[in-house]
Amino acid sequence: MRSHPDNAKKSNGRIHVLVVDDSAVVRQVLQGILQTDPEITVSVAADPIIAFSKIERERPNVVITDLVMPRMDGLTFLSRLMAEMPLPVIVCSEVAHRRTEDAISALQLGAVEVIKKPKLGVRGFLEESRMMFHDVVRSAAQARVLPLPQAAPAPRYTADVMLPLGPVACARPHHEFAREKVIAIGASTGGTEAIREFLQAMPEECPAIVIVQHMPEMFTQAFANRLNRDCRISVKEAADGDPIVAGRALIAPGNRHLLVRQRGPGYVAQVTDGPLVSRHRPSVDVLFRSVANCMGQNAIGVILTGMGNDGAQGLLEMRNRGAQTIAQDESSCIVFGMPREAIRLGAANRVAPLAQMAQSVLHLCNIVK
Repeated sequence: MRSHPDNAKKSNGRIHVLVVDDSAVVRQVLQGILQTDPEITVSVAADPIIAFSKIERERPNVVITDLVMPRMDGLTFLSRLMAEMPLPVIVCSEVAHRRTEDAISALQLGAVEVIKKPKLGVRGFLEESRMMFHDVVRSAAQARVLPLPQAAPAPRYTADVMLPLGPVACARPHHEFAREKVIAIGASTGGTEAIREFLQAMPEECPAIVIVQHMPEMFTQAFANRLNRDCRISVKEAADGDPIVAGRALIAPGNRHLLVRQRGPGYVAQVTDGPLVSRHRPSVDVLFRSVANCMGQNAIGVILTGMGNDGAQGLLEMRNRGAQTIAQDESSCIVFGMPREAIRLGAANRVAPLAQMAQSVLHLCNIVK
């Protein structure tokens, strides 16, 4: 967790609180309780994916979150938030109080307080909750989010720890495979749905696709299986040595780096361990650098919605070696972090909304749907 000295600053003298809960009733009740204090303003989000988008735009002073939510659980949300943009977080859940295992985990991850949800419909309890919530929020707004004392600062590695940035070594032009394109995609927060939309638009004859989606171990297999059912192309979790072939997408396994390597006239996937790169494993920067090294102008790089900057440098390396590169535009991103950083570096040849991304890539590949 990183220190963030600005997290206690208030806008116009008021404390901005973001409430994250999948229950509309709970969101309404908490909003009502908190806004009885004229110094508190409240916005709401139905799940962590929506919350990340709001945090990027609004930068609240305090976040109140449940633990049990769809699309991303509260502990994962808390962990990612503290890694990328630390804020004072209050956990408010029916399944946690200060002595439960989940509560201890939340506090270890950096939550400033864990409280029980108010009992809805019990007037006396709601009145007590009102005073308690006001006090907790005011205290949290003054908290400084600091690194955990027992955790040494993690080094922020670049793709250099996995492979050097070398000269283009793509197959010679007389190899048939060298004339085919390979599409490399990187995504994080909000990326699962963006990838699904992109892959569902791909025809059976599309170029080979390699993907890094920031996702915990054990989830990428199910993600790949679902996409394989829903798409015209074949989709699978990458295994070491898998051929990279047209009509198929390979998704990096959780907690393993995915690289592209040349083997004979073709290319194969290399799935390997290694340190966190740009704070991630798998890392988009690692995949993109490997593609830049071995494919050069025969590749297309795509960076989609996500928090942080993983992939921005790698996309620039791809562009510098002749690849066409595309970044998702802000209006269609859940979190405009990774694409924004890529655009800022000058790594993207073009910027496109998600709805037009697949068509843009197919056009670059000279494929008509």
